[in-house]
Amino acid sequence: MRTGIVMTAGPGVEHLAARAEDLGFDSFWVFDTPMLHGDPFVSLALCAKATRRIRLGIGVTSPALRSAPAAAAAVGSLNALAPGRIVCGVGTGNTARRTLGMRPTKLAELESFTAALQNLTAGREADYREGDRSSKVRFLHVGPYVDTEAPVEFVVAAFGPKAAAVAGRLGAGVISFAMHDPAVWSALGQARRTAARDAGSAVRSRSYLMSSLHVLADGEDRYGDRVKDSMGHIALSALILAAENPAFHAALPPEEAAAVGRLLQSRGTTPTDPERHQALYRNYLGRLSPGDRELIVPSLVDRFGLVGTRSEVIERIDGLEKSGVDELVIQPVVDPEADMAAFAELLA
Repeated sequence: MRTGIVMTAGPGVEHLAARAEDLGFDSFWVFDTPMLHGDPFVSLALCAKATRRIRLGIGVTSPALRSAPAAAAAVGSLNALAPGRIVCGVGTGNTARRTLGMRPTKLAELESFTAALQNLTAGREADYREGDRSSKVRFLHVGPYVDTEAPVEFVVAAFGPKAAAVAGRLGAGVISFAMHDPAVWSALGQARRTAARDAGSAVRSRSYLMSSLHVLADGEDRYGDRVKDSMGHIALSALILAAENPAFHAALPPEEAAAVGRLLQSRGTTPTDPERHQALYRNYLGRLSPGDRELIVPSLVDRFGLVGTRSEVIERIDGLEKSGVDELVIQPVVDPEADMAAFAELLA
């Protein structure tokens, strides 16, 4: 299993990228969440200058955030700084859109946007449209500014077979967040392969799982505060999604649905408040605040974290690898450098 690290974008993240490279990780990612964290392209430019080997990932951008030409210029510029080391994740903007009080974009728009990025970053033409006006665009000056020769790896954010099929048609990889069921990964892989075959595309890219990890010490409570501090940011993001998405909320077991209600109450908002995004995403993907620990009920620990003894965690990771996950990407939030070192040792 390949391994990577994901962090929120901001000043100083390049030092963690350099440390991740020293520890032997394969990739280092930053989130693209404009109203929550810093700019991913600025952060990854710093990471590119601070590293020499590790692949650098955007996890993930969206057609709702930037036009294809603007995004291609950013990706191509990074590729000029770190040729052949850039991974561009693209999704519907589930978080980035909701933090603006908007809904995610449609899969059709995701597909056309990703295809345009693939073409532009490889020096080819792409269609560009504004309203009723359309044109063909391409980079007009390549050498001094962007690199279109070294390949950029593209991955599509997928939680279900339809998005995995988009990846297959485009010959792209898939990336998903806190999804630990091997059967689901097997289904995503099948959907991607089938779509690739039908489209005559080659499946050239990897499958990535972004998650959290905590190895229990001898006698440690599986549902204690140390565990919640390590993985609670991931579980809390699931509760926030449930607060935003009625279908997801309806599928939750009773104790998790009750936790969503307590989350809304603690944030002073409701599922129908048009300004709820201003309150719900406070400290999103940051270390869990002590006051939020009670929201992380046992079933959330079991579902949204890789938590267990050393042998249990390794067994779960092995199962994910057999189901099609090529790379496990962890977000450490308690003590990032120490956590990265422990993760590297675990899978050495």
